[in-house]
Amino acid sequence: MTIHENRTTAEAPIIEAVALRKSYGNHEVLKGLDLSLARGEVVALIGPSGSGKSTFIRCLNHMEVPTDGTIRFRQKTVGDAFRDKGEEIGYGTLRRHVGMVFQHFNLFPHKTVLQNVIEGPITVLKRPKKEAEELALDLLGQVGLAAKRNDYPNHLSGGQKQRVAIARALAMQPEVLLLDEVTSALDPELVGEVLAVIRGLAEKGMTMAIVTHEMAFAADVSSRVLFLDQGVIAATGSPEEIIRNPANERLRGFVSRFHG
Repeated sequence: MTIHENRTTAEAPIIEAVALRKSYGNHEVLKGLDLSLARGEVVALIGPSGSGKSTFIRCLNHMEVPTDGTIRFRQKTVGDAFRDKGEEIGYGTLRRHVGMVFQHFNLFPHKTVLQNVIEGPITVLKRPKKEAEELALDLLGQVGLAAKRNDYPNHLSGGQKQRVAIARALAMQPEVLLLDEVTSALDPELVGEVLAVIRGLAEKGMTMAIVTHEMAFAADVSSRVLFLDQGVIAATGSPEEIIRNPANERLRGFVSRFHG
């Protein structure tokens, strides 16, 4: 039984990609990918290194600008970089509502844990400092790091840094959270503490797209799994179909390497 086994995606998608392409010079990394993510859904993106997973997820909030195709958020096309107009939504608005957690944490080393978490709400959302601090302390409590609020990142383990990064993304109160290989830079014994936080978010109904090589985790928390290979979505389906009982040899070979 997965967390999202009975979740329906009949409602209108909160974010979607249509025929998304991305090239670097003559090298086409994404070759016309589609994705529709409903509110409360958790989609896991799996696939070999170089298959386009990280590029795809970064295109979803325009950290990478697609070469072609369309991103839509709340049924509005992502367009003008500076302001919303008509049926378009600006890049800035998109990024305020679609948070991102990276592989390498990207914390400000000269700021404390608390200062890292309140930076976005104060500078971007213009929240009062007291309000931002109250939310930050609540979030740090949720990820088990309230006691570390006055520590600097260089005093934290990798797992603790990643949990701070998740709290920082949540402090912006996003509607969608994108997680890009958030455990791949961690020592194996630290992976579980980060996955536990993400599992908690899934149980609370956070909408997420997760790039991961943790097959058992992906099978447990996701409502749908996408297998990317050579820039295309080579297979999509439930965790049962893609991870537990993969139908084709290529997919079986990949999953067996990460899922004993």
